[in-house]
Amino acid sequence: MHNEPMSLEILFESETLVAINKPHGLLVHKSRIAPDATEFALQLLRDQLGQKVHLAHRLDRKTSGVLLFSKNKEVERQLHQLFRERKMKKKYLAIVRGYTEDHERINYALQHEGKTKEAITDYETLERFAIPLPTTRYSTSRYSYIRLKPETGRFHQLRKHMAHIRHPILGDRPHGCNKQNKLWKEHFGLDKMLLHAAELEFELDKIRYVIKAQPNEVFRETLIILRSQKL
Repeated sequence: MHNEPMSLEILFESETLVAINKPHGLLVHKSRIAPDATEFALQLLRDQLGQKVHLAHRLDRKTSGVLLFSKNKEVERQLHQLFRERKMKKKYLAIVRGYTEDHERINYALQHEGKTKEAITDYETLERFAIPLPTTRYSTSRYSYIRLKPETGRFHQLRKHMAHIRHPILGDRPHGCNKQNKLWKEHFGLDKMLLHAAELEFELDKIRYVIKAQPNEVFRETLIILRSQKL
């Protein structure tokens, strides 16, 4: 029996651009790090639209949210230049362990494939929660719901930055907290990483674009749990 291909949620489409709300767990394109994968956002979108599209940027497999494509090579080049020049304003949402600061700038260089590069992330705290979920020597657990604004776009930047300041993202492996991940899987069945690319803002050919994506169901359900059990 042949399975129907996944239908992607299209957030925005014009003659030159198209953006989707990438589901958690979907690879952006074929990769040697996941040889078992059979579905990829790039090919699914090409099939869904019946035309060739080009990737403007990438999202981790475990990250959901706004993923942008161009419909021709010239616009692809322009978009890549906007990302290089840091003219793409990106906003992410995450749920992390512990109580974060109201605002913080993380300026912590990251290594990837033997190279060390500057990496900067700003974040702000939207909500804090303490819930009656015992962890190790504590009778409660604390979490924060945050909005992240990466200035640079390094490999696993947000995941590594939040782990660096000891506020790892819930559900993250390998950068997260194994105890918290196990706790949430056992108590609430959570096995997804709670990082979502919520918004992309940019200007192209004198037109300003603001593309937004709603968090997935698991993210929304986790917020409901935290708000309903908040002490």
